[in-house]
Amino acid sequence: MSILSVSQLNRYVAFRLQEDPKLRTVLVRGELANFTRNFRSGHCYFSIRDEEASVKAVMFRSNADRLPFEPENGMHVILQGSVTLYERDGAYQINVTDMQPDGVGAQALALQQRREKLAKLGYFAPERKRPIPVLPQKIGIVTSRSGAALHDMLQILERRYPVGTVCIYPALVQGDAAPASIAEALRTAGTDGCDLILMGRGGGSNEDLSAFQSEEVAAAVFLSPVPVISAVGHETDHCIADEVADLRAPTPSAAAELAVPETAALKDAVTSQAERMRRAMQNLLDEKSQALLEIRQRLTVSAPEGRLKLLSAQLDTVTDKLHRAFQHLLHEKYNALSMQCERLEAYSPVAILQRGYALVYHDNQLVRDADTLHPDDTVTLRLANGTVVARVTEIRKEEPK
Repeated sequence: MSILSVSQLNRYVAFRLQEDPKLRTVLVRGELANFTRNFRSGHCYFSIRDEEASVKAVMFRSNADRLPFEPENGMHVILQGSVTLYERDGAYQINVTDMQPDGVGAQALALQQRREKLAKLGYFAPERKRPIPVLPQKIGIVTSRSGAALHDMLQILERRYPVGTVCIYPALVQGDAAPASIAEALRTAGTDGCDLILMGRGGGSNEDLSAFQSEEVAAAVFLSPVPVISAVGHETDHCIADEVADLRAPTPSAAAELAVPETAALKDAVTSQAERMRRAMQNLLDEKSQALLEIRQRLTVSAPEGRLKLLSAQLDTVTDKLHRAFQHLLHEKYNALSMQCERLEAYSPVAILQRGYALVYHDNQLVRDADTLHPDDTVTLRLANGTVVARVTEIRKEEPK
């Protein structure tokens, strides 16, 4: 028996593995673990395992680039490949040529992963949705030039909104070249002065609509500088482009309906709005006129001339009140004086004399007591209409009663 080197042994085992027809093509089911992709070479290195064992595997870039989904740790898959030996380490591995999800279709898984990726990038965020222009001047349509969807949209736009300009940006809407064609048409429409873009196609199978599930189209919609209305397939069809777009329409015809107002309704709305504006303007003018009148009145009162007139009127009023009060007071005083004069007149000596009385004077002194006189005294009697000089002949005293 010959002695082999390590490299000779590994080479022999590798040769024997290649010669075994059962190991040239194997299908293996298991769970992915330790998955890594070399960012330079693009090769994928991982393990596939079950409850009891694991085996290493490699998938070279030429095969990995054809995968419709992104492998992840913990994913259950079915591998196709050949069993080989990595001679440097003496460890056998599976050289994987194809990989399919176990239990979930590759296309469905790829679509799910794409949705999750775009969601993390904010493609579906409601706050980034832009409002659709109310009166778009230029409307771009991205669709197939030969499809029925284009005819339907053009017919509705012409009927509802003939004042708008419609530009067609033709694109392939199915097939391998469709995503790039649609994305390019969207970019062209977005830089061509359009206010709004309608994008879509008629109904079809999931395969026919797959271009609108692509990341390339989703990115073009997301980066569009103007709002995009997406209308792909029928009402029950949903795709990623619909979710990224600013507005989803169930059908291309519905997209045209949502894109523009109807001119007849628009005219009615303009007429109604004009009437409301007229009434509002008239009400505003009335309010401002009343306010101006009040301001003028206040200015008139506040102006020097107006103030002087007001003060003059107030002075006239006060003067009139003072005059009436003075006349009233004068009348009262005159009446009081008259009464006092009457009283004085009643007590006046002259008045007494007029009633037949006389005043007796002796030596220019009023005689009040008979004891002050003597017989032969000369007295003067003052009467109402003159004086009398007399001589006292007798003095009589009356006894008190």
